[in-house]
Amino acid sequence: MKIQHPFPLYFSLFLLFLATITILISPSHGALGKCNPSDYKALMSIKKSLNNPYHLTSWKPNTDCCEWYVVKCDPKTNRINELSLFQGEISGQIPSSVGDLPYLESVTFRHLTNVTGTIPPSFTKLKRLSSLDLSYLSLSGPVPNFLNQLTALTYLDLSFNQFTGTIPPNLSELKNLEAIHLDRNRLTGPIPESFGRFPGPVIPHLFLSHNQLSGPIPKSLAALDYGTIDLSRNRFAGDASVLFNSNHGLTTFIDLSRNQFEFDLTKVKFPKSLTWLDLSHNKIFGRIPEEIKGLELQMLDVSYNNLCGNIPYGGKMQSFQNTAYFHNKCLCGPPMTGCKKVIA
Repeated sequence: MKIQHPFPLYFSLFLLFLATITILISPSHGALGKCNPSDYKALMSIKKSLNNPYHLTSWKPNTDCCEWYVVKCDPKTNRINELSLFQGEISGQIPSSVGDLPYLESVTFRHLTNVTGTIPPSFTKLKRLSSLDLSYLSLSGPVPNFLNQLTALTYLDLSFNQFTGTIPPNLSELKNLEAIHLDRNRLTGPIPESFGRFPGPVIPHLFLSHNQLSGPIPKSLAALDYGTIDLSRNRFAGDASVLFNSNHGLTTFIDLSRNQFEFDLTKVKFPKSLTWLDLSHNKIFGRIPEEIKGLELQMLDVSYNNLCGNIPYGGKMQSFQNTAYFHNKCLCGPPMTGCKKVIA
């Protein structure tokens, strides 16, 4: 009589055992509710990478991630489209598994005490991402060149970190960008010439203050109608008058303070939309143009320069305190002291 080998039976039992174990350790679709299983897996990986912080106590195993705090699900797709972690004590690096949430439209890591490292390359998988806020952290290293692959990005905030190196010129390839915050870092070098060639339709608000940036202002910026441009507290030098254009109708905020700019203010033509102008602590010379009194200025500071002549009288000019004008070569007239003689 032929004896049948028992191996097929044992192998079948082994496969049954594995299937049973898989069912026991894997969340059922019913347990996850609306939560997509792959999103669930990515979120649990994020929680583990961040050492299970208090912020994520609602992220409990085998529960519906669409009901968890600091994340949101798109009601149409039931996919995670928002991740927002802010204000608290979290240590570690930004988990690479954030890139495994392909439906994310908004990512925020903000005001977290000890988040270090840099931006994971896996973020390039987030093709739907429109808002990226990684501010008030301790991120370091260069600003990644791969950010230009986030083609849907409209808002980029990397402020209040420790990024070093130069500004990636390819950020200007982000055609949907409406605001870019690189302020309060340790960036060096010039503003890329390419920043005068944002493809639009909207020119982004540009915040580069409190860095160690240097060099002249690229002439290419003269053509762009920036709504906001803040270059304050850097090491820029030369002629910044290219930033002023009377034909610009969107420019409302220009802050060039605490640099080494040196140009004649006399012939500058201000945008009529300008409401905020800070030129203080530079080497700017000449007179304040009479046309400035036609602006609806909410803030003006031209102190600590080499300006001379009469302060234009009228408009908003006398509503500012004398501190907006003092420490110049020979500015005079209200709200400063009267001119002793006609200054030619």
